[in-house]
Amino acid sequence: MLQEIIPGAHWLALLAAWYGAASIAAFAAYALDKSAARRHARRVAESTLHLLALAGGWPGAALAQSLLRHKTRKQPFRSLWWLSVALNCTALAILLALAAR
Repeated sequence: MLQEIIPGAHWLALLAAWYGAASIAAFAAYALDKSAARRHARRVAESTLHLLALAGGWPGAALAQSLLRHKTRKQPFRSLWWLSVALNCTALAILLALAAR
């Protein structure tokens, strides 16, 4: 039924699965980084955290930032994180517009 409403709706399920997996990966990366920070151990590279957000994991990253209180005060990181969210949402909007044709 959804395919009748939105052409190519099967892509929506794949896209949702992608965002879910990317969000889980991002949340896990933030949790690992928070744990490493507390133990003064080797940290997850900020570029890795940004790439995970850009790849669709920004909802999981946002949840991790909120629940773990991690990476919330470092302004250069936050600015780049918001840029990755904006870029991801723009790409998503374009993809959905193309899929709706």
